[in-house]
Amino acid sequence: NAPTFPRIRVWDPYKRLGISPYASEEEIWSARNFLLEQYAGHERSEESIEAAFEKLLMASFQHRKKTKINLKSRLKKKVEESPPWIKNLLNFVELPPMEVIFRRLFLFAFMGGWSIMNSSEGGPAFQVAVSLAACIYFLNEKTKSLGRAFVIGLGALATGWICGSIFVPMIPTVLIHPTWTLELLTSLVAYAFLFLACTFLK
Repeated sequence: NAPTFPRIRVWDPYKRLGISPYASEEEIWSARNFLLEQYAGHERSEESIEAAFEKLLMASFQHRKKTKINLKSRLKKKVEESPPWIKNLLNFVELPPMEVIFRRLFLFAFMGGWSIMNSSEGGPAFQVAVSLAACIYFLNEKTKSLGRAFVIGLGALATGWICGSIFVPMIPTVLIHPTWTLELLTSLVAYAFLFLACTFLK
């Protein structure tokens, strides 16, 4: 006595599920779940609903894939059309695997947390030194040149320290914890620069 789905033979999957052609994935899922509950027990109805749902899901996947490819193509085209100095700059940058990014992000975030925890006991000089050594080690692993790694690491630290010294005093004091010194906040900016240098620079 299970009810029969009235749109079993409707060809258009959107019309079969009773949704707009502009429906989001969430709306497609909702329609599918609702109809399966309504016509549960009738095998042909369930198969028809599932078939329409799978068609729409596959079309959505193909669209996302095509959009991703188009974005990559556009980005590549933009890089090719960019001035020579931008091309040269991009030659020094690379995108490592996400696992590497997260591991290094965790390391420098830990250094930042350690510096904050010890802010009442003294300056973050030791943590900055350890972070610089880690940055140089990672760069040396990548470049196979200790001299180059040393120069890039020191350059990143100096750039981060200078930027921190300039921009940190502009932060409203209301947003800063009372025990956080200028040196501590500047070191946090330096950790960010060291992370970026050892992760994304060649």
